[in-house]
Amino acid sequence: MPLRNYALIAAILTLTACNSEAPKPEETTSAIEAPPEIPVMGPERAILAFGDSLLAGYGLEGGESYPDRLEAALRAHGVNARMTNAGVSGDTTGAGLQRLVFTLDSIKAKPDLVIISLGGNDMLRSLPPAQTRANLAAMIEELKSRGIAVLLLGMLAAPNLGKDYSSEFNPIYPDLAAQYKVALVPFFLQPVMDQPDLIQKDHVHPTALGVEEMVAATVDDVEEALRRKVN
Repeated sequence: MPLRNYALIAAILTLTACNSEAPKPEETTSAIEAPPEIPVMGPERAILAFGDSLLAGYGLEGGESYPDRLEAALRAHGVNARMTNAGVSGDTTGAGLQRLVFTLDSIKAKPDLVIISLGGNDMLRSLPPAQTRANLAAMIEELKSRGIAVLLLGMLAAPNLGKDYSSEFNPIYPDLAAQYKVALVPFFLQPVMDQPDLIQKDHVHPTALGVEEMVAATVDDVEEALRRKVN
C-alpha cells in the first residue's frame, strides 16, 4: 500500500473523543425502511454495531451513519435487519471491553450478530498491540459465550509508528478471526482510501457518500456473518 494511503489512514482514524461515560445504547429509530415493493424475508435479525466514531456517525445527519445505511442495505437485500447503534466516539478497545456487558444487557433483544469496529484509537495512542489483541479477544469470547456471531472490522497501523509496531498490530484482526472462527473485513476503511470526495472537511471522517461506499463494500460480509453458526 502506498505511503499516501497510510497517511490517510492516520488522518481518517483520528477519531474524535467524547464523553468517557458509556451511555446506554439507543436502538436505531432513524434508519430508512426499505420501500414497500422490496420483499423483506424471514424473522427479524437483530444486529449490534459496537465501536467508535466510524459507527457513531460523527459529522453526519440522522439516518446517515454506517449502522443506519447498513440496515437499509440489508433490507433492500431482503434481510429483515434491525440495527442497534452502540458506537461511541473516541473509544479504545479497553473502553469497549468495559462497556460490552452493560451494552448487551441493556438492549431489548439478544443480537444475532455483533459488528466490532475498535482498535483505531489504540493504534493512534500507540497502545501496546498485545493489549489491543487481548481486549478484542475478551470481547469475542464474551459474545461467543452468549451464542452471538461476530464480525470484526479490521484496521491497519499508520506507517509513522514504525515497522515493529505495524508488524505487531496489523495481524491482530486476521489472527483473531482465524483463532475464534469469526467473520472479518480486513480493512474497514479501504473503500474511502485516496478518495477526498468521500471524506468530510475535517479530513477525518467519511461523508454520507463515503459511508454508502463502505456499506456497499461490506453488506455481503454482514449477510454471510449472519449465516454463520457460533462455534
